[in-house]
Amino acid sequence: MAHATERLRRYLEDELEECRSEDVDRRLDELGTLEATIGHERVSDELDVLSALANETRYAIVRVLVAAREELCVCELNAVVDVTESGLSHALSALVEAGLVTARKEGRWRKYRATNRAVALVTVLEGSLEDA
Repeated sequence: MAHATERLRRYLEDELEECRSEDVDRRLDELGTLEATIGHERVSDELDVLSALANETRYAIVRVLVAAREELCVCELNAVVDVTESGLSHALSALVEAGLVTARKEGRWRKYRATNRAVALVTVLEGSLEDA
């Protein structure tokens, strides 16, 4: 921490042309508030969502469900995503757990739908690629 504080002091000296201990303390307080605003639990939850998308099969499933804009049966997803039934089941469980997909049973069929979170993430990703 002392090294980071010294680097911050040098940065503030460059920016302010003069840096006092109060300036460093004030900036450290401001940065601490930013860190507290983010929250470690929230970061962990967000990383869980991103981790769920960081797999080709799971991301393909989310993209298909977002594009469908309706529920799809697991048998329909199996026809689109080239994985074993076990692999598909595992991927869907991870997506449900991450809050990207909802599941419901209808008779002997299980149907899945993209959540608003999944739609928002795919929309942002599509938009970011168009801007590149």
